[in-house]
Amino acid sequence: MTLPNDPAAIDLIDAEADSVPAPEPHRPKGTAARILLGASLVLIAFNLRAVFSSASALLPEIRDVLGLSPTGASLLTTLPVVCLGLFSPLAPKLAQRIGTERTLLAVILLVAFGTALRGLSSIPLLFFGTALAGGAIAVGNVLLPGLVKRDFADRAALMTGCYTMALCAGAAGAAGLTLPIEHALGGSLDGALAAWSLPALLVALLWLPQVLATRSQAKRAGFRVEGLWRDRLAWQVTLFMGLQSALAYCVFGWLVPILRERGLDGVTAGAIVSMSVMVQAAACLVAPHIAVRGKDQRLINVTLCGFAVVALLGLLFAPLWSVWIWAVLQGIGQGGLIAVAMTVIVLRTRDPHVAAHLSGMAQCVGYLLAAIGPLVVGLIRGWTGSFAWSAVLFVLLGLGAGINGWFAGRALYVNARTVEA
Repeated sequence: MTLPNDPAAIDLIDAEADSVPAPEPHRPKGTAARILLGASLVLIAFNLRAVFSSASALLPEIRDVLGLSPTGASLLTTLPVVCLGLFSPLAPKLAQRIGTERTLLAVILLVAFGTALRGLSSIPLLFFGTALAGGAIAVGNVLLPGLVKRDFADRAALMTGCYTMALCAGAAGAAGLTLPIEHALGGSLDGALAAWSLPALLVALLWLPQVLATRSQAKRAGFRVEGLWRDRLAWQVTLFMGLQSALAYCVFGWLVPILRERGLDGVTAGAIVSMSVMVQAAACLVAPHIAVRGKDQRLINVTLCGFAVVALLGLLFAPLWSVWIWAVLQGIGQGGLIAVAMTVIVLRTRDPHVAAHLSGMAQCVGYLLAAIGPLVVGLIRGWTGSFAWSAVLFVLLGLGAGINGWFAGRALYVNARTVEA
């Protein structure tokens, strides 16, 4: 058995692979219209991560102003990750019923609305808005890569890079700019939390012409995949995805508070996390090229787990002068893990239908598992009064990800088959 050794062979996963009739590319007339379409897709991606890191940057202020308990803070960082798992299976069904373009318009409007609700000085609305935005992001996460693949098949590498950079830029921008925005607004916590609804609203207006120019055509699921949920390798891929995601969302949800508790001011802590996330973007672009060069992905999966965990321990315990170095190393490890986890989904499957279903399984189960990470970090902080014991959790998550990454990296295919529905 041979696996692809060309990075171009690692394709974006199309969530609508089972749809009949197959989705047709949207080809706007003229170069300017095509550029606008590409820019719209990239800007939608930018808005799919800000919810996670914007609240994290202001978590001490949220607790002080709104009286949020330590348990409540843990749930707030965990809630959007839970929604990623719960709502991602809805994406293909919504796309088949109302069309991908219309679904993405609804996604970005709900992200804007949910983010705005977080700025109304109400704990119930803070949680409801976070859940609403998280559920919408779950659907966007699933559909957007397939849309990029469908409409820019001739520019797949370029658009994949832009899409990945936009995801990380959204998270980095929210981590690094939320506290300065609060200062610029005269210390308004509400304004800083709600400010990230504005980019989403502007992108919705930019995306609207694409929706109006596209005819909606009802589709059905013309294929089904059998045997996937009983396959051991599929579960190893899923656990690898989930456990490395748990580490990632610990970073998004808690690294700014960890650094602030260590004595850094909020702006510096946000800048460090922002820089680390942008390093993740670079690692995301490089890691798949390395992953497909070897006979399998076992070594790179385990190595990146080691990088991510050791760097997190450095951020927890190393001297403060070195935290920028550890943040760079953490970005390399975590960004590489995200990319290789998606890469092994493609490499372990024989056709796009199985890949789409394995991706759905890995995201649904994996994100529900990933929610454990930020929840337990918050609980540890509440129980012990310190983040130090989080190191034990990071090591356990890294070990779990490394073990499953080793098995998921073997040069095998999942034992599942596609049949016509």
